[in-house]
Amino acid sequence: MQQRAEAGTIRGEGTHPSMTQPGLIHSGVAADEFFRYYLDRGEPLVLATVAQTLGSTYRKAGAQMLIAGDGRVAGLLSGGCLEADLMERARRVLETGEPATVHYDTRSSDDVIWGIGLGCEGAMTILLSRLDRANDYQPFKFASRCRFDQVDARFALVTESRNPKVPLGAAFWSQNKHLLPASVATAMDVSTPRGAGPSSQVIEAGDATFLIVPIELPPRLLLLGGGPDAMPLVEIAGLMNWQVTVFDHRAAYAIADRFPRARRVELKAAAELPRELQAGQYDAAVVMSHHLLSDQAYLAALADSSIPYVGLLGPAPRRIRLLHEIGDKAARLSGRLYGPIGLDIGARSPETIALAIVAEIQAAMAGREGGSFSKVVPTA
Repeated sequence: MQQRAEAGTIRGEGTHPSMTQPGLIHSGVAADEFFRYYLDRGEPLVLATVAQTLGSTYRKAGAQMLIAGDGRVAGLLSGGCLEADLMERARRVLETGEPATVHYDTRSSDDVIWGIGLGCEGAMTILLSRLDRANDYQPFKFASRCRFDQVDARFALVTESRNPKVPLGAAFWSQNKHLLPASVATAMDVSTPRGAGPSSQVIEAGDATFLIVPIELPPRLLLLGGGPDAMPLVEIAGLMNWQVTVFDHRAAYAIADRFPRARRVELKAAAELPRELQAGQYDAAVVMSHHLLSDQAYLAALADSSIPYVGLLGPAPRRIRLLHEIGDKAARLSGRLYGPIGLDIGARSPETIALAIVAEIQAAMAGREGGSFSKVVPTA
């Protein structure tokens, strides 16, 4: 039975249907979905955290992945090269409960012959720690809650220690940071500007090494229009852990079950958008109702907002007409209106169009043009 959003539906922290079907949990599932699946069942996990890197590596310090006892994982720390070895080591951490560090160094050609054959010309140290009821699944539980609530925060992990009071793998977050050395606690209080690309910090204090990890908050996407072509867009954005809100004025489209990865699905008239924009904050909005008058009302309301990315589905003549209809407000969209929306990837199907849209939003938020890496001229 489909769930109709008569007065709007807030999905909250529900689990995507794929999480309840055996064999479908894999690295493509958003980490927070994966985490909640095992948390709800009280099953332990191993948190793998990149503690240090040298040279060229797939991920940098602070990157994390989750490993379950059944062999399923969420996230990647390499291009898939390290994960098999990490899973073997994670089993021992699950069995003993003792944290461990593992070092991979592929800067020598010997690695191809004697090692695991990464050939990435870099070195990486990874901390493996067990998450369970005894430690309240921290610090991942704290980080997941901060992402859900859009709270700017940091946590700390002990990656090396000669101090029994702060053993290897110990975690600290807002509730227990008073136990930390002053320099570490102060570093945890530093705010990270949104979209700044947070980077971790290493601090030596009290005979221990602390990794300070900023919690990267997921982008907030407002989707104005819930037609069939909106479904793959929500799915792709949800896989990237984006927080998606879907608005539509048509009851046949404002159905929560059609968008299992959306955080909210609302049945609202276009005229109600200004109130929503006053109450909530968004990083991007996409106008795709395919209804001219509704899109006109949406654009007029978005012109009065400060949302940095406003995407408009449809050809250029339609964009010109809509901008003409909203009059003087059109000038307020200058520099942040993307229409026709999406990167030029030859998209034709709803799925490829959704991919082009999400890629353009990602590039815009990162301050990039969205070009090919192969076209970048290397610097000396």
